[in-house]
Amino acid sequence: MSSTVGLVLLWVWITLDSGASSVSLPETTDSKFIGECVREHNKARSSVRPPASNMLYMTWDEGLSLIAKAWAEHCVFRHNPKLEDDPSVHPNFSSVGENIWTGSPSLFDVKRALKKWVDEKDHYNYQGNKCSLVCGHYTQVVWGSSYKVGCAAHLCPGGVAHFTPREGVVFVCNYATAGNMNSARPYESGGAACSGCTGSCVDRLCRYNWSPVGAPDYVNILIVRPIGLLFTFITAYALRYRYPDVFCYE
Repeated sequence: MSSTVGLVLLWVWITLDSGASSVSLPETTDSKFIGECVREHNKARSSVRPPASNMLYMTWDEGLSLIAKAWAEHCVFRHNPKLEDDPSVHPNFSSVGENIWTGSPSLFDVKRALKKWVDEKDHYNYQGNKCSLVCGHYTQVVWGSSYKVGCAAHLCPGGVAHFTPREGVVFVCNYATAGNMNSARPYESGGAACSGCTGSCVDRLCRYNWSPVGAPDYVNILIVRPIGLLFTFITAYALRYRYPDVFCYE
């Protein structure tokens, strides 16, 4: 009996000990995680004051999420220097912005992290375009021309450099195109929300029928290339038939 009780206690101890250090974080392909990241960003963007006349609706970009994941895995609480040094870090965008959150695993969720950045609006004055304290995370979230976002969360059991030696989470969001550029205001205001849109207005944001960045050219793939290939074969066959002793190589 005592041995059975001992085994049960040992199992409970092992379970609790492993559970304390094994935290499940969402993958960058998790549809719920993606939806929450996009939704919370657009919620903040649509509620800006004064209202934005031309702020773009934000959608997910897998490439940006992979950049975010790669940097989060460094477990460092500072910005990715490669974003400034290498403009080709993303094949489709000339500039990429970034926000970083870090904290204990028990405190992490997307909504809380985004709220931390958005709450910086209390330190930002739109008319004067000035920050009384830190507000760059907020202005990136609501940067009007940033229309793509990709995020990632990574568990750092050995701690986060420049923040804590204890186990922590690094949450990174990357944006395209980058915000906080040229000391400009994050968005244009004037009139009602969406008054400057040339496309449709969805939840006070401008939304266009974007073609996916880097989308395949199906007309070229399905029609032009096959016709060109067929023409090449016909030409080659005709030349071989007319000049049987001629050959070529590449």
